[in-house]
Amino acid sequence: MRACCKLCVLIFIGLSCTNFGLAGTTEPCSSAGHRTFDFWLGEWIVKTSDGKLAGNNHITLEYNKCVIHEHYTTPHGYSGESLNTYDATRKVWHQTWVDTDGTLLILEGNVHSGRMILEGSLIDTNGKSNRQRITWTPDKEGSVRQLWEAMDKNGKWNVVFDGIYTHQ
Repeated sequence: MRACCKLCVLIFIGLSCTNFGLAGTTEPCSSAGHRTFDFWLGEWIVKTSDGKLAGNNHITLEYNKCVIHEHYTTPHGYSGESLNTYDATRKVWHQTWVDTDGTLLILEGNVHSGRMILEGSLIDTNGKSNRQRITWTPDKEGSVRQLWEAMDKNGKWNVVFDGIYTHQ
């Protein structure tokens, strides 16, 4: 009986370690898909397309290299953050953005021609859904352009924010 109980305990511990990522040495988020947004990692100064300071962005790789965590601040007191992760089962990137204005923006998408393009909907104060698209484009010099667009009622994309990220 004791041997049976010991065996059950060992099996339970083994299953628990596997379920919580404690067994083995393989990194769960090491696929090529997981690394496609790494170009955004770093300490950034963000300026508008006309060169004015928009804010600072601190973007880190966390949770066993499975989550890209963004911390954005501006000189005016506005701030926000996003959690970004690659869903390997669907082969899609997911971002959840929250900020000091109470905004919740959920986007999904992938890399197309070297640009990360995520889309989703933002619900306005009237309960109406507005389509959003954010595109991050890295350049050869190491900066990144972030273009945020919203779709109008006629189906045309309009610029919400156009910023250039340069390393601090």
